[in-house]
Amino acid sequence: MQKRLICPQRIRKIPKQFNWVDHRLVRDRHIDQCSHRAATLYLFLVTVADAQGLSYYSDVTILQRLNMDDHGLAQARLELVRIGLIAYQKPIYQVLALDAFPLPITARTASSQPQLLGHIFQQILKEAP
Repeated sequence: MQKRLICPQRIRKIPKQFNWVDHRLVRDRHIDQCSHRAATLYLFLVTVADAQGLSYYSDVTILQRLNMDDHGLAQARLELVRIGLIAYQKPIYQVLALDAFPLPITARTASSQPQLLGHIFQQILKEAP
């Protein structure tokens, strides 16, 4: 199939700020593990995050912008953390790199009990090559 531009006057250009969605999200099937609600939250976070992937948007603002309720946001956030796409430590979200994508934390730990974020990062660093 031969590709042609549909709207040549609106070709995407790399913006000065960081906010592109990594194509590996689809290619490596990470998005396949997300519900619509989690994918919506992820898109929002990728769009508003700084170059380090950090976002300080409050839950109240996210709820309003994404038209979610508290339970929906909590579920979407938990899902993204479980999948390994974001880290969250109130009030900060961090969109995580997809390189050397580790298994989700829940798959590597025997316990389903909550863990301190520092402990999780230490465990990830120990497993890194």
